[in-house]
Amino acid sequence: MQDSKEYLDKKSFFDKMLTIYGRNAVVEALEDGNISIYKLHLSNSNKDAEVISKIKELANSRDIEIKYHSKESLSRVSKNAKQDQGVALDIMLQYSNNENEFMEKNRNYRLIALDRVQNPQNLGMIIRSITAGNIDGLILEDKNSAKISPLVIKASAGTLFKIPIIKTKSLFKTLKAFKSNQADIYTLSTKAKIDYREQKYGDKTIFILGNESDGISNEIESISNKSIKIEMNRGVESLNVAVTASLLAFL
Repeated sequence: MQDSKEYLDKKSFFDKMLTIYGRNAVVEALEDGNISIYKLHLSNSNKDAEVISKIKELANSRDIEIKYHSKESLSRVSKNAKQDQGVALDIMLQYSNNENEFMEKNRNYRLIALDRVQNPQNLGMIIRSITAGNIDGLILEDKNSAKISPLVIKASAGTLFKIPIIKTKSLFKTLKAFKSNQADIYTLSTKAKIDYREQKYGDKTIFILGNESDGISNEIESISNKSIKIEMNRGVESLNVAVTASLLAFL
C-alpha cells in the first residue's frame, strides 16, 4: 500500500502542476526564468521549424526533460488537440499560500481579493491589469472560483507569474487575518457616498470584487469596513469585474 505521506506529497506536486500548450505560450514560459518547469512534451509529427528549434534550445539550456509523443498521445497531455500545435509544457504554479508570510514580507500593500469570480477570461484580465497597475497581489479562494488554467494564462497575456497570488481555502478567514493586520477592506456599492477616486487610502488596503452575476456574498460583505462607488453615467448600473479591477489598479 502506498505510504500516505508519499501520496500527499505526490498529490501536492500534481496540484501545483499546470500543462500549457501552443508554441508561442511555451516559448514565453521557457524564456521566463521565474517560471519553474517540470517537463517539455513534443509531438513526433512536428516538422522542422525555427520555433521548434528555439523551444528545444531553450529547454536544453535550462536542463529541462524533453519527452516525445505520437500526435494522439500529445493531445492527451495537452487536452487540447486543436490548439496545442504539437507542443505542451508542464509548469509549476507557485503561490503565496500563507497570508501571514505575505504580511511579514510586506509592511505596506494594496491587494485585490476575488469572491467567487468564475470566468477564466475575467480572471486572466484581472491578473494582467493588477500586474501592470499599482496592486501588490491577488487573493484567490480555491472553491467556487475560476482555476488557474491555460485560458487564464492566455487572457493574462503571460503576466500570471509576475505578481503574488495568495491562494486560500477560506476567503473570509484570510480577509479577517488581514483586517487584524490593520488593513482597510473596501467593497464597491452604488449606495456609497465617496467616489473611488476621492477616497484617501491607507498603507494597507484590500479591494473585494464579487461574482459576475451575484456580486459579493453576504459573509464577505460583513467583513468589509468601508465602501466606495464608481460613478456611472447614462443609466449604466455596473461594470464588468475585470474592468473594475483595472480602474482600481491604476488609482
